[in-house]
Amino acid sequence: MKTISLQELAKTIRSKNAGTDRITFDIIFENPDVYRHVCDSKVITKESMAKLYGISEDIITDFVQYDPANAIKFTIKRSTPSGSPGDGDIFGSQQYPPLLDIQVPIYKAASTA
Repeated sequence: MKTISLQELAKTIRSKNAGTDRITFDIIFENPDVYRHVCDSKVITKESMAKLYGISEDIITDFVQYDPANAIKFTIKRSTPSGSPGDGDIFGSQQYPPLLDIQVPIYKAASTA
């Protein structure tokens, strides 16, 4: 099966603080058909995100497919509060790169993202 990377399909992939003890991730698509295809492919689930980030599923506090924005959003608990000694990413903005290379099965309209 041929695949395409998530970064080639999504308009925005980002992470940021959601308070001092959580980081939220947004994957936003411009094309609603591509968004629906990615959702239907089940490559981005609470379980797959826990595996990708090496955390247990209970660390993911929220996981939602938000149709009005063509977005998949999830939030994780930080291992230490933002700004704590040893925190390497105070703003939580550098946690998204593992999402970029997620492989999504290609479908005919995916190339028109």
